[in-house]
Order: sequence, then structure tokens, then C-alpha cells
Amino acid sequence: MKKIAAADVFFTPEHREQIEKTAAECGYTVDFYPDGHLPPERAAEYEIVYGCCLPGELKAAANLKWFCCSFAGVDIYMDESIYPHPGVLLSNSSGAYGITIAEHIIMVTLMLLRRMPEFEKVVRERGWLRTLPMRSICGSSITILGTGDIGTNFAVRARALGAKAVRGVRRTQKAGDPAYDAMYTFAELDSVLPKTEILVMALPGTPETHHILSRERIALLPEGAYVVNVGRGSAIDQEALMEALNGGHLAGAALDVMVPEPLPKDHPLWDTKNLLLTPHISGNMSLGITCDRDVALFCEDLKNFASGKKLKRFVDRSLGY
Repeated sequence: MKKIAAADVFFTPEHREQIEKTAAECGYTVDFYPDGHLPPERAAEYEIVYGCCLPGELKAAANLKWFCCSFAGVDIYMDESIYPHPGVLLSNSSGAYGITIAEHIIMVTLMLLRRMPEFEKVVRERGWLRTLPMRSICGSSITILGTGDIGTNFAVRARALGAKAVRGVRRTQKAGDPAYDAMYTFAELDSVLPKTEILVMALPGTPETHHILSRERIALLPEGAYVVNVGRGSAIDQEALMEALNGGHLAGAALDVMVPEPLPKDHPLWDTKNLLLTPHISGNMSLGITCDRDVALFCEDLKNFASGKKLKRFVDRSLGY
């Protein structure tokens, strides 16, 4: 019988049962590798691999037809040389992470607007300062750069919290979720930035998105604007961002992604003013709903694959998405 390798650390007994049930319906058996690694001596047994195994482990899977990554971002799996042959299909788990990352964006945005890093320092030093001015999502003009599952989940929440305007920016001009007031293309980004009080970035790592927030574009943001990035660190000119924060042009920023990762202990980002850093944890498998959704999406596409239909979350490696 055809075989699937499920190599990830988050599977519960319920997840295993769900995967095995769907696999059996599609004519497959499943071997689970809870350490997240695909053993080289067995890799050739599998037609499908699902999970987060290291890119270098896929080469030994000589009979691999489809690799389903349990992450939404798959830039480390774009290199054709990691696959045993060019016919291997790649898909991601876009759609599993919208809730958890949107909640992270809400959290860090409110922390910045309500000056929580500064109040935390005051309290840690046993002080009693109550006069720092605060701002709110309510009444703010927000631009979301990257309007997929993550950006749209945040847009819905920002709208519910009373944002004055929620604008989306994406590769192409096509209709977006009703939570957006307007949709713009990357080519129109320069016209949107000057009216942006909070810029949220949720972009994949592709050549098109590299340093899309350049020094020149940071300067287009109004004084006192905020930047939140949960996509890829490569999307921002970090040197220019640090200068804008230290010089006071930007009121604050929150980065869950940066270059490089992990961030070296002597990197200047650590000492940048009004910068909230988190170690790439916004999209982890920390919430049960994320794990449940991830497995459900794989099972959905497993049925598509077995019946010869196109994968819903197929990734074109030549494009990067």
C-alpha cells in the first residue's frame, strides 16, 4: 500500500487518528515521526511527506510525489535541488495560522499604542508614572501589506476594534474581504504610505518582497507611524528602520521576524528605541486551533491529491507562492 510520512512534533492522538482515517480512505498508510525528522534509511518508502522536516532530508525520498509543509511560509523549500526530482509537488498550510498571528498583531500593536514596554520598565523599577500619552486602534488608519489569510484575519479584528480605515496592498488588483475599505497593488504602495498610521506587514519571502519597505518608503510614512512585521524579515531595510526609530520619525515598531534569525546578541536591533522584538513565535503551534486547522487542511488536500484534483494550497516554486 502507498505510504505517507507525517513528520512533525505537534500531533495529538486525535490528530493521528484523523490523518490515519483520511489516509485509509485515500489508499494510504501513515508512519509518524514525532521528532519532525524524516529518517534517510526509510525516506524512499514515502509518496507523500507532511510536516516540517529539514529541506535536506527530502533528497533521500526517491519516490516522493508531494511534500505538504505544515508551515505557511515555505521559502526554505523553494530550491529545486533539495528534491529528488523536479516533479515533486509543494504545498503549504496557509489558512492555519490566521487566527494566532492576527491575535499576535493585535497584542503587539496595542502594546505599542498603549506604551506597555515603557510602563513595564517603570513598574520593574518600582515607579509610579501614569502620564504617558496613549493611542488607539480605534480611529486609526491602517495599511496591511499582504492580504492573505493572516492579513485578512487581522483586518477583520482591526475593523471590529473601530479602525477608521483599513487598506489592503497586494500583488494584484482584485476584490478583497469586506473588512478592507480599499485594495491597492504593490505599484501603488507609495501613494498609500503617507496616509498610514499603522503599517502591518504579512508578506512571504520572495524576490518581489525583498526590502519592499525601503529607506525611501519608510520616509513616506508620516511621523509617529508604527510598523508591525510578521511576514519575513527580508521585507524591511532594517538599517533604515533602526535609524527611523532611533531618530524619532517612527513612534515604534514590532518585529516577529528579522534578519538574521536567531538575532545575534550584539545586533543593534536589541538596542533600538521603541522596538518590540519577539523570537518568531507569532505563528508557532502554540494554539490548539492552529494545530487542528493545520491537520484539517492537510486532510482536505490529501483527498484532492488522491482524486487527481489540484492541491488547494499548491505552491509554485518558480514564483515563490
